Amino acid sequence: MFLELIAAVAAGFFGAGAAMAANWLSGGRLPRWSMPVAAGACMIALAIRMEYAWFETNTADFPEGVEITSTRESSAFWRPWTYVWPMTDGFTAVDLASVRTNDTVPDQAMAKMFFFARWKAPREVQMVFDCTDNRIAPLNDTITFDDSGAVAEADWAMLPADDPTLTTVCKEIRP
Repeated sequence: MFLELIAAVAAGFFGAGAAMAANWLSGGRLPRWSMPVAAGACMIALAIRMEYAWFETNTADFPEGVEITSTRESSAFWRPWTYVWPMTDGFTAVDLASVRTNDTVPDQAMAKMFFFARWKAPREVQMVFDCTDNRIAPLNDTITFDDSGAVAEADWAMLPADDPTLTTVCKEIRP
């Protein structure tokens, strides 16, 4: 975030410098307000560009085996252009290399999920997937396992059968 602030200040100086150069080339015919308007316009344009580039910047260096399963787009009245071109401000990814199954419980799998959101630190959560009943639960201290290794007690959340995260993790398990 600090580097984005430095970039915004640099863009302001660039805009002001461009307006100053244009004023000099025109023989001083530009109005006095052109320099601060140009600085502000460049800073706003850079901020918009950084907002839209956030998703590509964060996913560009993902290691092999990490697959993005869902994205979240948003629009806001203070950013009216997002109604025309929605901005991605969050996404979910699954580490396919971390998918584990138990031979005695073939319909369940465990995998690492990553939750990313703009202006928030990424979260990594180990999840349990029930591929038969289309359920998902975080693997935390409250989960208990029975003798076969199946999850006995968990805070299950139901998912639709076509949920992209569930489909991605369970593609080897489902027939």
